[in-house]
Amino acid sequence: MAAMTQKILLAWSGGKDAAWTLHVLRQRADVEVVGLLTTVTADYDRIAMHGIRRDVLHAQAAATGLPLLESVIPSRCDNDTYEHAFAATLAEARTRWPSLDTIAFGDLLLADVRAWREALCDRYGWKILTPLFGMDTTALADEMVAAGLEAQLCCVDTQQLDGGFSGGTFDRSLLDALPEGCDPCGENGEFHTLLTRGPMLDRPLQVVRGETVLRDGRFAFTDFLLAGAPHTAG
Repeated sequence: MAAMTQKILLAWSGGKDAAWTLHVLRQRADVEVVGLLTTVTADYDRIAMHGIRRDVLHAQAAATGLPLLESVIPSRCDNDTYEHAFAATLAEARTRWPSLDTIAFGDLLLADVRAWREALCDRYGWKILTPLFGMDTTALADEMVAAGLEAQLCCVDTQQLDGGFSGGTFDRSLLDALPEGCDPCGENGEFHTLLTRGPMLDRPLQVVRGETVLRDGRFAFTDFLLAGAPHTAG
């Protein structure tokens, strides 16, 4: 008798690590990713941390072929508010898929972040899965690029990396240009990315680069808009 396939929810940031996690999980016969969960900041209509527009997020989800659940938070969100919204979205997921009890994250190296996620999810009866954790990030970045993954740098921490990298394409040239000490996957928060193409999408996203702005005196955010879609500033 064949073993049952475990259903998995995936925390989706819109970036390359979450995308590669989806790709890796889809190679396994014992699990099935059934949906994506993304934290969205209501005030900005964007993915929290990455600053990716909501319509771009929806285009990504459509290209994965997976339903999207949004955990909506206000800007300047405290931990209690974040946790309440996250827990409510987990409960929504379990209503849709009653047997669901595991959520995957694209964590790579930061054990403290992974432990925090594990404790948070455990409080609500969930387990976590981190299939990329502990991988060599130089080899991982090379593997992503070789497999045809394309992403744009949508946020750069200018205290760790020159702001001029914001808006650039995550490719071989960028990896070669990163300064010594910068993690090639941005795992220390040096940069965040917007996935636009890869083996986990059934079609590429067509985006147009917008303006780059400095926020909080530190983070260089580059806006990316869906090609051909009307947009307002923000």
